Amino acid sequence: VQLQASGGGLVQAGGSLRLSCAASGRDLNLYFMGWYRQAPGKQRELVAGTTGSGTTTYADSVKGRFTIARDNTKNTVSLQMNGLKPEDTAVYYCVARWLTAYWSQGTLVTVSS
Repeated sequence: VQLQASGGGLVQAGGSLRLSCAASGRDLNLYFMGWYRQAPGKQRELVAGTTGSGTTTYADSVKGRFTIARDNTKNTVSLQMNGLKPEDTAVYYCVARWLTAYWSQGTLVTVSS
């Protein structure tokens, strides 16, 4: 399984970005897919995730601002990020996990104040 993440960038506080992740190599309908992030000096944390059946989970810090969506027909997952805050600055990673976890390369999101 290969995951390709895209969509990071620099945005002002209050702005929006949309991250996309395209998976190839296997049908991921049964996989949990999500987004993690890692800020400098901090541990990697789950931002949002979705099961194959569509159940979603969000970190408390992003609830109401971020929305995760997946398209099982295209093996893609996206993260719409609105109301961005400087504390959202991090490298974001896409993950697909079932019996094992597959990770994308990171994409940097920088939110300026």
